[in-house]
Amino acid sequence: MTNYKNTLNLPKTNFSMRGNLPHKELQILKEWKKNNLYKIILHSKKNKKTFIVQDGPPYANGKIHIGHALNKILKDIIIKFQNLSGYQVPFIPCWDCHGLPIEHKIEKKYSKKFKKLTKRNIRKKCKKYALKQVKFQKEDFIRLGVLADWKNSELTMNYKNQANIIKQIQKINKKKFLYQGKKPIHWCIECQSSLAEAEIEYQKKKSHSIYFSFQASNNDVIINKFNIKTQKNIQIYILVWTTTPWTLPASQAISINPNFLYNLIKIKEKYFILSKNRTNEILKILKKKKIKILGSIYGNQLEKILFQHPFLKLKLPIILSKHVTSDIGTGCVHTAPAHGEEDYKSCQKYKIFPKNIIDSFGKYKKNIHSQLNNKNIFQANSIIINLLKNKKSLLKEDIIKHSYPYCWRHKSIVIFRSTKQWFIKIKKKKFKEKIVKIIKNISWIPNWTKKNMISLIKKRPDWCISRQRNWGVPLPFFTHKKTGKLHKKTNSLIKKISIMIEKNGIEAWWKLDKEKLLGKDSKLYKKSHDIVDVWFESGCMNANLIYPKKNKYRKADLYIEGSDQHRGWFMSSLILSIIIKQKEPYKKVITHGFTIDKNGKKMSKSLGNTINPEEIINKYGADILRLWVASSNYSKDISISHEIINHIIDSYRKIRNTARFLLGNIYDFHPKKDFLKKDNLLKIDLWAIEKTFITQKKIIKLYQEYKFHKVIKCILHFCFIDMSSIYFDIIKDRLYTSHKDSCNRKSCQTAIYLIIHALTIWISPLIPFTSYEIWKNIPANKNFHKLFTTKWFNKLFLVSKTEKLNKTQWNKIFLIKHAINKLIEKKKKEKIIQSSLQLSIILYLKKNLFKEITTLKNDLKFIFLTSECLLKKYSDAPKNLKKNKKIPDMKIDLKIFSGKKCKRCWNYYHFNKYKKNNILNVCDRCYKNILGKETTRIFA
Repeated sequence: MTNYKNTLNLPKTNFSMRGNLPHKELQILKEWKKNNLYKIILHSKKNKKTFIVQDGPPYANGKIHIGHALNKILKDIIIKFQNLSGYQVPFIPCWDCHGLPIEHKIEKKYSKKFKKLTKRNIRKKCKKYALKQVKFQKEDFIRLGVLADWKNSELTMNYKNQANIIKQIQKINKKKFLYQGKKPIHWCIECQSSLAEAEIEYQKKKSHSIYFSFQASNNDVIINKFNIKTQKNIQIYILVWTTTPWTLPASQAISINPNFLYNLIKIKEKYFILSKNRTNEILKILKKKKIKILGSIYGNQLEKILFQHPFLKLKLPIILSKHVTSDIGTGCVHTAPAHGEEDYKSCQKYKIFPKNIIDSFGKYKKNIHSQLNNKNIFQANSIIINLLKNKKSLLKEDIIKHSYPYCWRHKSIVIFRSTKQWFIKIKKKKFKEKIVKIIKNISWIPNWTKKNMISLIKKRPDWCISRQRNWGVPLPFFTHKKTGKLHKKTNSLIKKISIMIEKNGIEAWWKLDKEKLLGKDSKLYKKSHDIVDVWFESGCMNANLIYPKKNKYRKADLYIEGSDQHRGWFMSSLILSIIIKQKEPYKKVITHGFTIDKNGKKMSKSLGNTINPEEIINKYGADILRLWVASSNYSKDISISHEIINHIIDSYRKIRNTARFLLGNIYDFHPKKDFLKKDNLLKIDLWAIEKTFITQKKIIKLYQEYKFHKVIKCILHFCFIDMSSIYFDIIKDRLYTSHKDSCNRKSCQTAIYLIIHALTIWISPLIPFTSYEIWKNIPANKNFHKLFTTKWFNKLFLVSKTEKLNKTQWNKIFLIKHAINKLIEKKKKEKIIQSSLQLSIILYLKKNLFKEITTLKNDLKFIFLTSECLLKKYSDAPKNLKKNKKIPDMKIDLKIFSGKKCKRCWNYYHFNKYKKNNILNVCDRCYKNILGKETTRIFA
């Protein structure tokens, strides 16, 4: 007999080497849908404590991008591992459906015809578009393997949610946090609407930097203030710097710091007032050398002195404000309360109210200046600079590059513009202190995000919640035509309106007959045409609304979104919850970074550096994309590229190949019949089970700390080092060559059976499609959905320290194995041997180590993968043998084994007395295994 293949127990499995994920995942999704897997999971945990992962509503506009995929996959990983931890984790997906981007899509689609559409028609088309986008995105998220209650998704445009938004407005008004004010807010001339803080992004912009002057209306007052003697008919000016020349027509005052010293200096025949701290720097900028300082006084002595506007018939007073700094400019700030938050605050103290000279399109209104009528404000910069030149008011003109607010939708410049808007009071000192106190009680991951939220709250102005568009939830107010005050029965009116909207949606407001609702008052009041900010809407979409609990306020256990949500959903949810319930809406907040390309650049269509999740899924499968998410440290910005995906595929192969080896060697294992008790297992199998137990404990801890990239590292180390490089290397011979029903093999199979269960459960939150495929191939697993309803595997165990070989001793043996492997690799490189089985190893050991190792004597060759291993005294070692640096009590000698190669196990053996063995060309061990006579092995 020369072919012994049929006498070997070679691996067999239907779990293929190639994943073929794009095809297999679709089949698995069909199974999950058919069996309603989400419902099965939820039902299996019905009496368990709930864990709520609140879905931050993505915007219903366009197909999902890589950032969407990152976010939803992270949520799904959390949901799945919390299920394993014994919680019931319901997950209801949410969508933001109102707002400007959708309305703009309709505007673009209908182009010139858009202006002819009725407002009702616009809303109807917006709704249809949003529903279509939700459908597409839902399909994309399902394809990622995200399990959720997809049939009962929550949309902000659901009538129930629209009504709830109205109810929250009523509660905020009742608590007196709502007011209407005319003050500068972020305004996008493309959107033609006010913008929230979260809708602003900052980019570098080139701007005009100009130094110019206002001439004093009364020189004598200034001369007296500085207490100087000078000739009559002198010209005194105040020197000002700005980067927004277009705001000059809106100037209503000049701000200076009351605590700064201000110089009066003489340059040629003109006199200028400017900050003492800035004088030297300004003179360098203006390239003026011959000057004379006439005197210095504090800013508070200049209050209310009037100066003439350079090209308008206006006199501007000096006002005092501590927002004026000395690190830039001249210490004197032209002040336009309609176009700046600080300017507005400064002017309020002096009862100087903003004049709005700019329309919603960013053009000057008529009768400001003949050269400016109907001009775009940014095109007017050059006109204004020329006007200053003509009036001999301009001292210096330059171009600078600085950070400037942009609309994140249109990427267009945002201006401050004073209009009547509805605000929520946030600036109250005590209210901000309350929010900060609550923030400190919330758990924030990463930790720096707590400081960031506190900082944002401290700096935050009042929240402008009104928008001037069609598609959104209306602000259901009636204001007095003369006084502008809300109707005295506003709260009861809003209640009635919310009931109407819950039945018929937002159209109920627009169709509302004012006379029927207000009666006689209808002629005195006008109906609001504003809609509410979409961040207000999403802030209302909280756990208390979506997962209601009887007589108890429901907080979400976790919010997880990108870092932009610090100013967005995290913020809006927090503010609304504290105003309405005096409680935080969430217990823990995780912030993840943005997706960037391999060069660290933010992904954008304009740069052409985006990677579509659909592209990766169609080519490699969703599990590859999920593994990329899990492998990334999401606390920072996350790189993705085709090269990175290739590395992820390598990691996936390591996990898949490990699972394949394990499955391939338990094809004939019947747990009820073949499972061995702990006392009957070989020591190396006990080590493998203990290693799996220790690894699982570490993995569970890392999951609980939300460190998924470390979970992956731990799993890969387990698969590639602990299993493939150590355990599999040692057990292959026993698995393949032992008699199929021997205890030696069943011991190994028992360990493998436990290991594959544990490994499959570990990876189930990360790569659920692959884990499900593995689970289906494990012998005796019939209820396939049990993978997602089970808990962490509980059949693993530790080995007693009193065992003949415990963890510490095994570690020492593996250290010796590593040292031997280095020498073997050297022999292979020198082409002295092709296989380690050609070798005989002689270990020269000192007394204590000899004592530890000698018990394994017969099994050592199986551990070191050689045909022989001899142990000798350290003192007998040849003098030319080098000491081992890591194991000083040992020397290693390698010799070619002088024997015959077994045709069955490929080990080399000495010629033996059994002629039949030699005729068959097999070693004595293989001869016995073929006959079913088991050889006794204890260790390996």
